[in-house]
Order: sequence, then structure tokens, then C-alpha cells
Amino acid sequence: MTTAAALENASTGLGAPVPRAPRWAHRAAHAITLLALPSALWRLGLAMGFHLGYTESGFQGVRPPGFSGAFYLIMLSVLTEVAALLALGLVQRWGEVVPRRVPFIGGRNIPPRTVLIPAWLGVAVLAFLWTPLLAWWAMPHDGMTPTGHALVGILYLPMVAWAPLLAALAVSYRRRRR
Repeated sequence: MTTAAALENASTGLGAPVPRAPRWAHRAAHAITLLALPSALWRLGLAMGFHLGYTESGFQGVRPPGFSGAFYLIMLSVLTEVAALLALGLVQRWGEVVPRRVPFIGGRNIPPRTVLIPAWLGVAVLAFLWTPLLAWWAMPHDGMTPTGHALVGILYLPMVAWAPLLAALAVSYRRRRR
């Protein structure tokens, strides 16, 4: 592949063209959006009042009665998916150049640090949150049925891959933006 073919036709006049993200990076970014989906759907089910593997007392602990418990679970699901969707910015043009429709700064290249600092902070937070999930089946959970315990482990296990995939995307982004 020639250098010209590897470069995206994204020159804005304000910066040099940026090489396209490799195919594996596009796949990884899209995979991240799907990794968060099973747990988000499970939380939405809890918000609607389904016990989904919890005992009665366990369910009351995770979703208190009233609006606030359901609202919290819904917002957590939405925020998780929004955070997962941000991984696409590491492979899409909107993560490299401000869209032209943005007043005053549209069309300008985004400094790599502006994207990489939040990405690496995300890697650290996600690794801290989800790596302990690898030991999920070794820990007892009194508020859950055995089937529910297994179900939650299966639904949340994909989240463990989020941090390493995001780290790989951040490295790829940095290499392309050098």
C-alpha cells in the first residue's frame, strides 16, 4: 500500500492528512460498543422491576423502591453505552478533526493529547473497575440465586476486555497521529 493510499483524504488546510485507522482498530472500537450492551440491557431489566437473578432482599438492595433506584440504573446504562461509543472517536474522523458544523473551530485538527489523555484515564478506570470481575465466580453473592450469579458473571465478563481494547486503540491512535 502506498503512502498516498494509506492517507485519508482529510486535509483541512489547517493540518496534514491523518492515516486511516487499521481495520482491526475499527473492529475493536465497534466491539467495545457491544461489550457494554449485555450489562446495560440487564440493568434496564432491573430498572423495569424484573429480579433477573436477585433474591427479593438482594433486589431491594440493588434497586430501591421508587423512582430514584430505577432512574439510577437507567442512567448508568446510558452513560456506560455513551462511554463505550466514545471509543469510536479513536478510529473515526470526528476524533481527529472537529466537524465543520461546530462554530469557530470546525475543520481544525484535534490535538492528539486532547483525545489520548481521556483515553488513557479511561483505560485506568476501566481496568480498576472491571479486572476484579475475573474473580466473580469465586466470590459468594448472598443476594443472588445461583443461576443469577452465573448470569450476571456471563453478562459482565465482556467488560473485562474493555480496558485492553481501549489501550490498543489509544496506542494505534497515537501512532497514526505522530
